[in-house]
Amino acid sequence: MIIDELYQRVEKNGHVCLGLDTDIEYIPKWFLNKYDNLEDAIFNFNKKIIDETIDVAACYKVQIAYYEAYGINGLKAYEKTLKYIKNENAISIADIKRGDIAKTAEMYAKAHFEGDFESDFVTLNPYMGFDSVESYVPYIKNKEKGAFILLRTSNPGSKDIQYIDVENGERVYNAVGDKIYEIGKDCLGECGYSSIGAVVGCTTGFEGKQIRDKYESTFFLIPGYGAQGGTAEDVANYLSKGNGGIVNSSRGILLAYKKVENGEHSFEKAARNASINMRDDILKHIS
Repeated sequence: MIIDELYQRVEKNGHVCLGLDTDIEYIPKWFLNKYDNLEDAIFNFNKKIIDETIDVAACYKVQIAYYEAYGINGLKAYEKTLKYIKNENAISIADIKRGDIAKTAEMYAKAHFEGDFESDFVTLNPYMGFDSVESYVPYIKNKEKGAFILLRTSNPGSKDIQYIDVENGERVYNAVGDKIYEIGKDCLGECGYSSIGAVVGCTTGFEGKQIRDKYESTFFLIPGYGAQGGTAEDVANYLSKGNGGIVNSSRGILLAYKKVENGEHSFEKAARNASINMRDDILKHIS
């Protein structure tokens, strides 16, 4: 299953999930000016980042909003980026956060697990209920695909809903986590984790060990490291025996060149160094 491949990438390359949230404001002007259209500029920026980090990143998360914002040309860059990741035998996560039911969900699954926008994993929002996940499950079971479902996110507003008390001292996010864990049991890989994983922010690290212990076969996509305040020490609480999760960083890597004198002319090297530093920081706290 695809989760076994991701697990092995973490073992080999470390925990970095490199977020290709590519705003044109992030692309150095000299590089942007080389191209006649946004499609080529965005894709080639992504390509250089991928080429420099493919041996130090576990996977790439492509946030669709950054591409939708630029219309058809942006979506063409999105398509090219996903295909390039696939051609390089790397793993892609389409960060789409879809959450709908019935035929609409079926069409979303088809759109992002087949055709022009095919990815290995997608992110899903379960707020409408777990029938919003059903249309993705056949792809996960039969076509080497996976999903990360929002469990507890890293933004401050997560407390508005996710922390509401339900019963027995549990919160809404616990109820969601229980559901993810149950449906994930039918999609377990040889590594012991499920191809139906969960998004769990690391900005409240003190809850990490409790969540990790409770959902022992759920693989985590972990946002919140770095700019949002999460640390490698926080991240370590969400891992088990050094694995069980990937840690996202987007701007911290894409814009690393801005912290280097004249770094815009070697932005991909700065991205590589930032990825290595992040990888080593996490490994230091789990070893």
